[in-house]
Amino acid sequence: MLKLDPYINVDPGTMSPFQHGEVFVTEDGAETDLDLGHYERFISTRMRKVNNFTTGQIYESVLRKERRGDYLGKTVQVIPHITNEIQDFVARGAKAAWDGAADVAIVEIGGTVGDIESLPFLEAVRQMSLRLGRNNAAFIHLTLVPFIASAGELKTKPTQHSVQKLREIGIYPNALLCRADRPVPDDERAKISLFSNVPLDAVISVWDSDSIYKIPSMLHKQGLDTLVCDALALNPPPADLTVWDRLVDAIEHPRHEVRIGMVGKYVDLTESYKSLSEALVHAGIHTHSRVSIEYLDSEVIEAEGTDCLKGLDAILVPGGFGKRGTEGKIKAIRYARENGVPYLGICLGMQLAVVEFARNVAGFGGANSTEFDPSAPHPVVALITEWQDREGKIEKRDTTSDLGGTMRKGAQRCPVKSGTRAYSIYGDEVNERHRHRYEVNNVYVPRLEEAGMVISARTPTENLPEIMELPQHPWFMGVQFHPEFTSTPRDGHPLFSSYIQAAIDHQARRAGTKDTASVIEIV
Repeated sequence: MLKLDPYINVDPGTMSPFQHGEVFVTEDGAETDLDLGHYERFISTRMRKVNNFTTGQIYESVLRKERRGDYLGKTVQVIPHITNEIQDFVARGAKAAWDGAADVAIVEIGGTVGDIESLPFLEAVRQMSLRLGRNNAAFIHLTLVPFIASAGELKTKPTQHSVQKLREIGIYPNALLCRADRPVPDDERAKISLFSNVPLDAVISVWDSDSIYKIPSMLHKQGLDTLVCDALALNPPPADLTVWDRLVDAIEHPRHEVRIGMVGKYVDLTESYKSLSEALVHAGIHTHSRVSIEYLDSEVIEAEGTDCLKGLDAILVPGGFGKRGTEGKIKAIRYARENGVPYLGICLGMQLAVVEFARNVAGFGGANSTEFDPSAPHPVVALITEWQDREGKIEKRDTTSDLGGTMRKGAQRCPVKSGTRAYSIYGDEVNERHRHRYEVNNVYVPRLEEAGMVISARTPTENLPEIMELPQHPWFMGVQFHPEFTSTPRDGHPLFSSYIQAAIDHQARRAGTKDTASVIEIV
């Protein structure tokens, strides 16, 4: 599977989450569109850098070739040079997915039909379908069918005009996915079919669902999989959606319900934490629990205090960048530590847990990260200038380095200390993905450990802290990596399952009961 993004950024790594949602990190360290997270969760296949590219990457590649003289003095133009490069990137990504053995490549083109920025991508796939020949390409067009409340009806004109634009380009969709807030009635489907020249059975209604994991069954019941296979002359065995049915059943029939407070600064756009939210849902599936996430603005906590945290079953501080709202997060962390509320800190959430512990337990007044206070008297979190990546290459950076592409990224294996909570969750090794610049300062670690903190995992080369925990607390952990990127609905994730189990236990302790969950397996 590939995602093509028409924006000019080389990758979404330097974009605000308010612009494009979260940045998903692949195992090989690429910063990509959040849709690759959906791909991994649905098909349980690990994405790589070649599975996502942007207009910026295409033009960067073409300009490098032009500077080298690869075009032999020709005038470099959108057609054929840009469109050929797009096709080459698509072919490369398809081949890399399964070492050249992929039967089908599913390619998603972002943006909106009619926008000038997406035209080269549409022209490229039109050319590609022509070159591949009959039964080797199919087009599925996702369109909007808005409901106009004042008129009390669905409007099909946006879909009609969108298809018209596609046909002007030379692309004739094999199927339409009509997005609406409700099922599209047959009369409207027939109207869309007539004016878009798409067969009625290929006009698929895709309405809002309370769970994304119900969508495969929704599409299957309308025959989309059969339509695509027919267009590609494929004859696969019948679809087996048993796993999805079991997932949906687990979501709809929970035995417990827990309230998780997610304290961040991007809470106005929950897509900023999409993988994390989904990981909590997965953990709920595997512990028979409905996980209710309350998104709490850290700036509000900073200004108004921690009253909004009362009654929560667990608290989570996710990753992030910049000083804004950090003191509110630290207040939330202190509340969790002092009140025995299960706490999970991810990336920045771990660093701030170290800052809070250093200030209020270890006695380092004014402790902070140099990201927020370069002159802090106790820089317990600081910029690391040299590290070894997953392939053994030495990477370097300093405070003047570009923001893009200068973080520790991708998966890295680390040994886990026996006898710790981390060991009970991960075993003797953890292999998770990173995306950060700052690290816990090893100079302060011995004194933090003397005060009761346990560093339960470290990088094997630089000896950098990867996991911290407080053994005197019912459940308090911080991880420098992003475990949410490897959670799937089928398998869940051991860290999040343990965290939700801790939330259930905390709820039971407050209620004076011993009703705990058992982890289930979806196969």
